[in-house]
Amino acid sequence: MGVPSTTPHLLRAARGEVVDRPPVWMMRQAGRYMKAYRDLREKYPSFRDRSEIPDVAIEVSLQPWKAFQPDGVILFSDIVTPLPGLGIDMDIAEGKGPIIHSPLRTQEQIDRLHPLEPEAALPFIKTILQALRSEVGDKSTVLGFVGAPWTLAAYAVEGKGSKTYSIIKNMAFSDPAILHQLLAKLADAIAIYARYQIDSGAQVVQMFDSWAGQLSPQDYDTFALPYQQRVFQQVKQTHPDTPLILLVSGSAGVLERMAQSGADIVSVDWAVDMADARARLGKQVKVQGNLDPGVLFGSKQFIRDRILDTVRKAGNWGHILNLGHGVLPETPEENVAFFFETAKELNLAGVKA
Repeated sequence: MGVPSTTPHLLRAARGEVVDRPPVWMMRQAGRYMKAYRDLREKYPSFRDRSEIPDVAIEVSLQPWKAFQPDGVILFSDIVTPLPGLGIDMDIAEGKGPIIHSPLRTQEQIDRLHPLEPEAALPFIKTILQALRSEVGDKSTVLGFVGAPWTLAAYAVEGKGSKTYSIIKNMAFSDPAILHQLLAKLADAIAIYARYQIDSGAQVVQMFDSWAGQLSPQDYDTFALPYQQRVFQQVKQTHPDTPLILLVSGSAGVLERMAQSGADIVSVDWAVDMADARARLGKQVKVQGNLDPGVLFGSKQFIRDRILDTVRKAGNWGHILNLGHGVLPETPEENVAFFFETAKELNLAGVKA
């Protein structure tokens, strides 16, 4: 018998080691479906308070850890959190998401942006991540996360969430030079932010390009992919051993392009069959996902069957079990518990690829 590894399970899988079962965590695993979170929200109604007051953010981040012992514990935050550090004033409205008070529409506004200095602008991030590492030790992997340049630009230019993305697409297609300047500034800031998270204790970092799936493949190649690459290249220069995950919502049409980003792991949504994703991405690309969050409203047998189906199709190497997107607010907590219990009982030796 060899000496058991003290490296957390998810980190080993993310680095490409062979593991006995796929590690498992959930996007949005801290949040509205948990009674503990809803109770805390009544005490701290402002999302920025919940995510930027260290003691509160630590408590929220650890709620799913204490309840379900997932293999990944992710920083409770938002992708727009670093924007004020660049000079972009924002708030996060409950139930509506980020609001940018003065949307970026002019060259002058983009010229006024300044580099991110996380120690000055975001000192709470270090406090939170260090506390999470201290709490979970080597029993789980601490994940950080950042927004991608295209998605942050979309928020900054639109001013809020959008169904049509018409304002940023207007800029992209009629005044692309301004948009490219914004994307470059955002990419450099996000790289600094990701490095800061790693230096503060994050062992894996996931980049959310939530809105890049709204781009045609040719526009993804122009406005999303080069700036994902710019972030990942800069992070890899200083932190070559930290696994990086890329998520794009609605990514079925750009899956192969995601593999060109420089990410170590591609997060696959439920619109793609996992066997197809593996075939399209090739044997060297690690994957995360990809259960439909709606599966967690099904019976326990149904949830188990879907977990087994995904794990069989993903095979016995380079797979982190997750949902294809975030856990939904009305999801029964007991089904989340069952999801984690079932995943942890798997043995890849007994799962046919």
